Amino acid sequence: MALQIMKARLKGAQKGHSLLKKKSDALTLRFRQILKKIIDTKLKVGEVMKLASFSLAEAKFICGDFSQPVLQNVTKAQTKVRLRKDNVAGVTLPVFEHYRDGSDTFSYLGLSRGGQQMTKLKANYDQAVQLLVDLASLQTSFITLDEAIKVTNRRVNAIEHVIIPKIENTLSYITTELDEREREEFYRLKKVQEKKKKIRAESERIARELKAKGAFVEAPNMLEGEHDEDILF
Repeated sequence: MALQIMKARLKGAQKGHSLLKKKSDALTLRFRQILKKIIDTKLKVGEVMKLASFSLAEAKFICGDFSQPVLQNVTKAQTKVRLRKDNVAGVTLPVFEHYRDGSDTFSYLGLSRGGQQMTKLKANYDQAVQLLVDLASLQTSFITLDEAIKVTNRRVNAIEHVIIPKIENTLSYITTELDEREREEFYRLKKVQEKKKKIRAESERIARELKAKGAFVEAPNMLEGEHDEDILF
């Protein structure tokens, strides 16, 4: 019974190890994809931020200082971020999405002069914000996946190097004990048979000696046709 229980535990541990290994491989694949995207996005952010800075300098040069009108008219954020969840092998990853809420309240800026530069400035910074949101989403997913991969790999190593060898050693011990008991039982049965043979041989020897001395009286055969006298009590 203990052997069957340990075999079931070993089978469960091996199946769990296989599933966790597949999960680790899937997480590692997604981890590398996100790392590649992070590198590409950082390069794009650098380029876009450089263009946005140049656009700001051009707009200030042509339109003058427009920071005060912008600050006075800011009542709510037009660029917002929403959160959705992505599932990768049982691990929930946060994903941030960039979207615009409402119309452009600063469309009047640049009507007197520098309208083209203002439009270019808003487009460059809008693209920069979108890339920064994407980068934040990728880095958050990167950190989450990194922690999940570490935990999964620790579990895989624990099952592979601790739990499975321990169960296998227990199975080996139980099998050895059962084999030893089987050998003992076989030896005991063999000794019993040898003793019975000795007793039977000794009985046959004594019977032969008694028969040779004439002291052996053969029991009557009940199947013979001889007539037996009635016994009166």
